Amino acid sequence: MTTVQQNSPAFMLWCVEGDGKDARWTRIGAAWLHQDGKGFNMRCNAIPLQGRLVARAYVPKADRSAAQGELV
Repeated sequence: MTTVQQNSPAFMLWCVEGDGKDARWTRIGAAWLHQDGKGFNMRCNAIPLQGRLVARAYVPKADRSAAQGELV
């Protein structure tokens, strides 16, 4: 595993509309772990009014496998 810079987010925030293969994922922000590990600071470029807010673990581009695909 590659060492991630301290300022890298722990999670990417997504708005997900729909279900299954028809779901549309829109990246809307990121979350950074607090130093004490008990919370997060979140920066959102948008706040979803519909759909689900999903936080997925951030994987640096160099560490992604082909199965994970590319983020758009």
